[in-house]
Amino acid sequence: MILKIRAAGDPVLRQRARPLRQEEILLPSTQELIASMRETMHDAPGVGLAAPQVGLPMQLAVIEDREEYMKDFTKEMLAERERKPVAFEVLINPVLTLESTPEIEFFEGCLSLPGLVALVPRARKVKVECLDAQGKPRVIRASGWHARILQHEIDHLSGGLYVDKMQSVSLCSLENFNRHWKGKSIPEVKRLLP
Repeated sequence: MILKIRAAGDPVLRQRARPLRQEEILLPSTQELIASMRETMHDAPGVGLAAPQVGLPMQLAVIEDREEYMKDFTKEMLAERERKPVAFEVLINPVLTLESTPEIEFFEGCLSLPGLVALVPRARKVKVECLDAQGKPRVIRASGWHARILQHEIDHLSGGLYVDKMQSVSLCSLENFNRHWKGKSIPEVKRLLP
């Protein structure tokens, strides 16, 4: 089932989500929510979706970065972003540890801020300790774009949005990003921004 994605300004996006109890994870309602979140993420399309974005203040997020989302990027652009496909992952009650400083900047968008993107500094490497869809402990070590997606989705679980961390001068419409910035390297973008 496709769920309604909440837009910036909805209070649920700015509150800290509650952890899920172990016994909640295997409930049919939670498993249905995970399936619906995956379907909603694909439909949007996006590479991640957190429960607060569908109106539920729960420590639950899903991510998946499909190869088809990368078709418009050159090999150089993918290498610069360290972007490659990421299989479907469920993150429940995640604890994020940055394993490098937030120094890598790329344009980021968000399903709750449709049509906008901005440069956001993120850590290149992270470790995430969480529970999976079956409630089993899992440790994810990620770098590059995978690490960026994890940081973005986990921010949602504490009431954060990428606009809190963005380089405000870089905020632009998706249309203008595609027209003016998409094919440029980040050093070139930063040189051209005021």
